Amino acid sequence: MALLAVDLCQLVIPRIIKWAVDGLRNHTIDGSQLRNYAALIMLLALAVAVLRFLWRYLILGFSRLLEQDIRDALFHHLLSLDSAFYQRRGPGQLIALATNDLTSVQMACGMGLIAAIDALLMSFAAISCMAYIDPRLTLLAVLPFPLLAVTTRFLASRLHRHFKRVQEQFSLITEEARGAINNIRLLKIYTREAAQCAQFDIIGRSYIKHSLKVAKIQGILFPASGFIANISLLIIVFFGGRMVISGAISIGGFVAFISYLFMLTWPMMALGWVSNLFQRGLTSLARIQEVMDERPVLRPVIAAGRKIGQPDIISFHHLTFTYPGQNRPRLKDITLDIRPGLLGIVGRTGSGKSTLCALLARLYPVERGQFFINKLDVNDIDLNSCRRLLSFVPQSAVLFSTTIAGNIAFGAPETTREDIEAAAEAAAIHDEIMAFPHGYETEIGERGVRLSGGQQQRIALARALLLRAPILLIDDALAAVDAEAEDRIMAHILAYAEENMVIMVTNRLSPLRRARQIAVLDNGRLTALGRHRELIAASEIYREIYAHQESGNNNTNNTENTGLQNSTAHTSNLTRQSYAA
Repeated sequence: MALLAVDLCQLVIPRIIKWAVDGLRNHTIDGSQLRNYAALIMLLALAVAVLRFLWRYLILGFSRLLEQDIRDALFHHLLSLDSAFYQRRGPGQLIALATNDLTSVQMACGMGLIAAIDALLMSFAAISCMAYIDPRLTLLAVLPFPLLAVTTRFLASRLHRHFKRVQEQFSLITEEARGAINNIRLLKIYTREAAQCAQFDIIGRSYIKHSLKVAKIQGILFPASGFIANISLLIIVFFGGRMVISGAISIGGFVAFISYLFMLTWPMMALGWVSNLFQRGLTSLARIQEVMDERPVLRPVIAAGRKIGQPDIISFHHLTFTYPGQNRPRLKDITLDIRPGLLGIVGRTGSGKSTLCALLARLYPVERGQFFINKLDVNDIDLNSCRRLLSFVPQSAVLFSTTIAGNIAFGAPETTREDIEAAAEAAAIHDEIMAFPHGYETEIGERGVRLSGGQQQRIALARALLLRAPILLIDDALAAVDAEAEDRIMAHILAYAEENMVIMVTNRLSPLRRARQIAVLDNGRLTALGRHRELIAASEIYREIYAHQESGNNNTNNTENTGLQNSTAHTSNLTRQSYAA
């Protein structure tokens, strides 16, 4: 309504000008009437300003609310997608969607929508008023319009194609910058700053190249619209002037007609700008919609899914698994029963240990009849209910840029400080946390950059222990922990395993000597299952791993003993020299 009122006020002003000019031409008005006309024009101009602010505020406010709704929907949808999606899409691409692309959609739904509606209403009203003054002159004025429509359509298709490339290049720039900043320490250690800058420059130049192509099209659209509008003005001045001379229309009508033509010039010039905004918005919306159309392979909630309580047994029956998009199975025909207690999983690199962890955490789908919890097929169990049974410590510790307490309490934000400290004690990290100036309130930086690798792993372990989940899954998460801390941690884990299932993937066999069972994987197959002593006798792979580690330990001990002997001999020589002196 405000936009309609603005256009109505603008249309009345040329009529007032016509009355004033014709009155002056015919000497039928005096100074008082002229001042009244001027006051009326000023009043209408003030109304236009107020109403224009109102519709801009309402429509632009609507576009911002729409932007918020789309951003929230996009973020919620991204959280619902599973690991297979994130293997195909980098974080930089998704950040670009939530920033640059979403801004283009907001501009199209804000200023683009305003300009389009305004141009449409103004065009219709101005042409109607022009036709009221003289239909023949109006027909001459709109004669160049088809040329504008053809030009705009021709350029808009190219604008869409090039802007899509611009957005794709922006995604690459975002991803490149994110990767470089996240791995800044590695770049500096390997002195790859110059190479990284060169790579970033290549992507930036490609982005500029496609942006300049977009700028060229935009540069043609605006002048083309203005040129065609000036052709209409030239036609009106030529033919309209002759009509004034012949007396076909009054000079006031001619002035009003030109005023309406100037009003029509704005929609003609806005057509290029609106087309640009809409093409950008449509391109970005299509990119966002492409992500919104993605569906998780694992559904977050199954309508008829069953809830499950304390698990007594987890079973794999001839489990075979292939990652989405790959052809080679990573796990082959695995049959295994897991009961409360400590289960160790060992094997050479690439044997499928982490893949088995990912399936236990329900990060990937499995075929029916292959994975059971309490004799229920996991495909019949509510996904969230299934995941709540488990706390997971991955190979690489995932920490957030917040306090140590906040990271430990991530899975249980309502927990007490006493419980947080108890979990840290169990993970053998409490004393080190207290050594920090701010203790548990210490900010650890992005991805725990202010902590050592072992500290990161133990904080991640404390986070998992705090949940007290019936299944604790540890995927080689003690690799950076020293032997003393490992012994303290294993004492707590063994106590935890008395009533719960603890599944521990590790390349170090020393923590598994007291495990209830140890599963040996090789090339995706379960080759042996038993206790430590049984596997030394029965499994060649396990025996090789054990022998390799024992050899490494013996070499370390021999080196230490040799160093001690050399140190003792050196000390004895010094003593003898001292006595001799």
